[in-house]
Amino acid sequence: MKRPGRELANRSLHFIWMVDCSGSMSGDKISAANYAIKDAIPGMRQAAEENPNAQLLVRALRFDNGASWITPAPTPVEDFDWDPLDAAGLTAMGAAYGLLCDQLEMPPMPERALPPVIVMLSDGNPTDEYKANLDRLLKLAWGKKAVRIAIAIGNDVDRAILEEFTCNPELVLKAENAAQLSSMIKWASTVAKQVSSPVSMAVTSDTDGGDMPIDISGISSGDASVSVW
Repeated sequence: MKRPGRELANRSLHFIWMVDCSGSMSGDKISAANYAIKDAIPGMRQAAEENPNAQLLVRALRFDNGASWITPAPTPVEDFDWDPLDAAGLTAMGAAYGLLCDQLEMPPMPERALPPVIVMLSDGNPTDEYKANLDRLLKLAWGKKAVRIAIAIGNDVDRAILEEFTCNPELVLKAENAAQLSSMIKWASTVAKQVSSPVSMAVTSDTDGGDMPIDISGISSGDASVSVW
């Protein structure tokens, strides 16, 4: 198997949003997610400008009754924009993992890249068989090296299922209201800057992967006194 993550200069960094668009996300939840992701894009563009050694490529997929790419191909962050999503249907998380795996194979993922950052937003539990595609994801070279973050929206999420995705309980974040969700999405959007820092780039060029240290100290709980979900 080819070993990813060797050279330092001008490496691509793939940032992927995975958004649960099931019926339980309708109303305030999907509206808050749409607003927060769109609001985070200028900060991602600024971070990319500050690091010329990495090219930040962004794309997104949605899952409901099935799964589909919202963004057909990895898009430079300066050209990326967010069109509001709607919400209806089931929670085909397994199908979403399958689409993700197809794009983390080499090819289409380049050997010469930085660890991808994958951020999943969900408020429920899978309604399809997800284990096989999740196992496939965690066995792929780029799947193992990826920084995988989950944002649990509301109180109906099975945290254990999201921990299976992140393999790190600290990277499962809980949002109980719009303020918390906005804060966590904004923080998650900054992780690409951490991954593409000179220190992280050196680490990923000299190791076979494993857990990448991510600073979670910047997460704000927002207004935790009122839970609207």
